[in-house]
Amino acid sequence: MTNDKAFKLFEEDRPCRTSRQSSNASRRRPDLHPLGPSLIILSRSLLITFMQRLNHLFIVVVVFMQIFAPWRVQAAQAVRPPNFIVIMTDDQGYWDLGSSGNPHIDTPNLDKLAAESVTFSRYYVAPVCSPTRAGMMTGRYAFRTGLYNTRFGGDTVGRNEVMLPELLREQGYRTGLFGKWHLGRYFGYQPHQRGFDEFLGHYQGHIEQYEFARQLVHNGEPVESRGYVTDLVTDAAIEFIDQARTGTRPFFCYLAYSAPHSPFQLDTSHAHQPRGDAMIEKYLKRGLPLQQARIYGMVERIDENVGRLLAHLDASGLARETVVLFMSDNGGVSKFWTGELRGFKASVYEGGVRSPLFVRWPGRFPAGGIVKGQASHVDLLPTLCELAGAKVPADRTLDGRSLVPLLQAGKGDRHHEFVYHTWNRFLPSPDTNWAISDQRFKLVGAGATRAKAGPPWSLFDLEADPGETKDIALAHPAKVKALRAEFERWFADVTHGAIFKPVPIPVGHAEENPVELQPSWATTNGANVTYVFDAYDWDTIEGWTQVGERADWSIDVVAAGTYALALDYGCSAASVGGRLKVSCGDSTVYFAPKSTGTPNVFRRAVVGTLTLTKGPATVRAEIAATQGNEVLRLNRLWLRKLDPSGP
Repeated sequence: MTNDKAFKLFEEDRPCRTSRQSSNASRRRPDLHPLGPSLIILSRSLLITFMQRLNHLFIVVVVFMQIFAPWRVQAAQAVRPPNFIVIMTDDQGYWDLGSSGNPHIDTPNLDKLAAESVTFSRYYVAPVCSPTRAGMMTGRYAFRTGLYNTRFGGDTVGRNEVMLPELLREQGYRTGLFGKWHLGRYFGYQPHQRGFDEFLGHYQGHIEQYEFARQLVHNGEPVESRGYVTDLVTDAAIEFIDQARTGTRPFFCYLAYSAPHSPFQLDTSHAHQPRGDAMIEKYLKRGLPLQQARIYGMVERIDENVGRLLAHLDASGLARETVVLFMSDNGGVSKFWTGELRGFKASVYEGGVRSPLFVRWPGRFPAGGIVKGQASHVDLLPTLCELAGAKVPADRTLDGRSLVPLLQAGKGDRHHEFVYHTWNRFLPSPDTNWAISDQRFKLVGAGATRAKAGPPWSLFDLEADPGETKDIALAHPAKVKALRAEFERWFADVTHGAIFKPVPIPVGHAEENPVELQPSWATTNGANVTYVFDAYDWDTIEGWTQVGERADWSIDVVAAGTYALALDYGCSAASVGGRLKVSCGDSTVYFAPKSTGTPNVFRRAVVGTLTLTKGPATVRAEIAATQGNEVLRLNRLWLRKLDPSGP
C-alpha cells in the first residue's frame, strides 16, 4: 500500500462529525484563513514525507536484522565451550608415525591430524601407563594420588582425588570413556563413579583377546562383545558423540585404545582372520620381523579408526566446535625403527617417556604450529579446564600448567622449567630408574654403576644429542649436582605423607555383589607360595606345599553380615587330600580341593559362609593340611553378601 493511499484511507475512515462539530468547523473553514488552501497542501506534503521516511527506516531495520542476525547466533555459539576428544594409545612409540619420520609405517590419518594441529616436539609422559593416566586425569604427578604401580592394587587413584571428567561435568559437559581405564577396578574407583556418564572398556592394564574380548565392562556390568576391540570402542565413541550433539551440552570423549599393547593381535577369528593376516603380510614384505609387523598392523588399525572418527566429525558439522588431542601413554614397544631416540617403555630415556601430542581446533589453533618447550601429561587437566571455563581444584597442589597460550600462539620455546620421570615395579625409589630434564640438559639415573669416577648418573645435552649417546656428566659437575638436588626435592614433595600399598577392597555394596578378590591384590607369606601373573583374569597364587603358607587380602567391609565364600581353583589328581583354611576375624571355613584334571583348569566351588563385621579386615587363605604336593592353584576368591541390602 502506498503512502498516498494510506493517507486517503485515513481520511475516509474518520468518524462523522455531529451537527455542532460541523457548525464549528464551518466557522473555522480553511478557505477563510489567510493562508487558505495552501495550509492544507503543506500539511499533507509534510505527512507524506514523514510516512515515506518511516517506511524507508523500516526497510533498513529489516535488512540490518537479516545481515547481523547470523552474527548474533555465531556470538552465542562462541560462548559455548568446545567439545573435547582425547585419543590415547597404549604403548605406541613416538616413532610409530609417518609424521615422526618413520618410512615403514602407514598412518595417513594421524599424519593428516598432525599437519592440522599444533604439535609438541618434547611432550613427556610417565614410563608406564597408569601413572600417565593418573596425571592426565588429576593434573598431579601420580605419587600424589596414591597410585604407584600398574598391578598389585597399586594402580588405583585415591578417592579424595578430583578428576577431569568430574570438573567438566560440573561445567555442563556430557562425559564418556571408551577403552582402557586402569585407575581402579573396585567399587567407588570405577570410571562411571569418577565422573564419566558413559563407560565401555576394561579396568585392568590390558585385555587378553582383541577380538571377541571377554574382559569388557559397561557402566559397571560385565558384557560380552563381538568384533575387534579397536573398532568396537570407536563405534561406541561415535554413538556417544551422536547422542551428545542432539542436546545442548558440550561433550568430553576419552577414547583410550588398548592397542598396540601386547598381546600383539589383529583379527584372529574364523571369519575375520584374513583381514588381519593381510595387514601383517604387508609389513612382512617390507622386511619387518613377525612381532614388529603385528605391532605396526595394530597401529595402522588405530589410524583407520581415527580417520573414521574424524570423518564423522566433519560429516556431522562438529569439527570446528571440537578440540581433538592425540597422544600415547608411555614409550614404545616396537623396535624396528626408533629414529634417534634411546630406550623403550618403562625406561626413563627419551624413548620411554616422550610421546607425540597433536592438538587440533580448526580456526582457533594454528595448523602446523610446533611447540618446542617441554610439556607434560599433567598439563592436560588445566588446559582443558581453561578451554571449558571450569575451575581447577584450589585446595591441592597441581603440577600441570595450562598449554592454552602455547596452543593459541602455535609455538613456544619454554613451558616447564623441569620435567621428572621415575618408575620402579613395587615401590617408588629416588635412586633407580629416574631422570630429570630442563630445556637443554637431562640427568639420568638408570641404576647402573659407573665404571669411571663420579656418581652413577649420566648427563646429556638434548639439544646437541637428542639420542642420549654422549654422557657429559664429568664435564659438568655443577649441572649434575643441581639437577640431582632438584629431583630429590621433587621426589620428597610428591611422596610426602603418601602410603604406598593397595587400597582395601570394598566389600558389601549392594551395587557390586559378589566381590572378586584377585590374586594380584594379595600379600603372600611362605617359602614356596607365590603370585603368578597371567593376564589378570588367569593369575594364580600357587606353590602351596607347606602348612601355614598363606595369602592375605585387605578388605573394607561396608555392611556387616553373612557372606557366602566361593573360590576358583585348579588341582592335580596327585594333590587331592590337602586342605585350605579361609578366615576373616573369628569366622573360618575349610575346603578340600578336588581334581580339576590339571591345575591350569579352574573350577568354582562354594565352600561355606563367613560372618563379617563392619570395618577394615583381612581375609586369609592358609594351607591347613598337605600331601606334600602343591595343594591347589588359587585363581580368585568371591564374597557374596547373602542379605544384599547395604549402603
